[in-house]
Parts: sequence; C-alpha cells; structure tokens
Amino acid sequence: MPSMKVLLSVFVIAFLAVGCSVPGTERKFGRGLANATEFARLGEIRRSMEQTAVLKNPDTAYTAGFFHGLNRSLARTGVGIYEMATAPLPNDWTTKDYGPIFRPEGTVYPDSYKPHWIADEFVSPDAALGFAGGDVMPFVPGSRFRIFDN
Repeated sequence: MPSMKVLLSVFVIAFLAVGCSVPGTERKFGRGLANATEFARLGEIRRSMEQTAVLKNPDTAYTAGFFHGLNRSLARTGVGIYEMATAPLPNDWTTKDYGPIFRPEGTVYPDSYKPHWIADEFVSPDAALGFAGGDVMPFVPGSRFRIFDN
C-alpha cells in the first residue's frame, strides 16, 4: 500500500499539471490565494467600517462596521481556501464556469484608498533621487502616506 507521502506527491503533481492545461484554473487559484490572505490586508474590515461611517451612522462604525467586516473577512477567507482546493475543477460542470463565488472579485480596499506601487527601487528605480514614488507603508492599517502624491 502506498504511503501518504506518495499519494500526496501524486496529487500535487496532478493538480499542477491540470492547472496549466485548463483555462481559468490559474485565475481561480490566484483569486483563491488573494481571498485566503484577506486577514493580512484587513481590507474588508477597513472597508466595512468606512462604509458604515459614511452611509449609515458614524457612531456605529467601530462596532457594527467592524463586526460586519470581520464576518465578510471570514467568509472571504473560507471561499479563498475552497477556490484554491478546487482550482482545477469548474464551479459548474455544464458550462465550465471558473468564475468568482464571492463578490467583489478582486482585493477589497476602502473607497478612500486606492493602492499604488510600493515605494521600492525594485518596482520603479530612480538613480537621480535614490528612491521613487509609491506607497510607503501600505501594510499598516490607516497608512495613507505616499511619496510624490500629486
């Protein structure tokens, strides 16, 4: 009887081989990976708090908005794990649909924040200044500081 390591290796190789041949698999896996790392960005929480403050009641932004965003973050993370695990399989076998399960499809940020490149010489080097424009610390919640923001 084959060991568990052999079966897992065969599964991983088959998963990667199928991913390269079926259109839509790479996008589904990438979308799942982005959704599974939602708690690293905290985008849903920040967006829900902002939307609650602007559209409903500013007094409940830190309570109801936070918990609404937390629930959406948990749901987005679960859907991301599901999409990564089922990347080679279509959502609907009859139409070969690899579309998103959770909307909006892309990464979610508050409406007041539009991410740019990170301020790094790898992305946009500038030999004259020694640094380039971009977000300075986008991974810090509440950070909106950019170099050369025009």
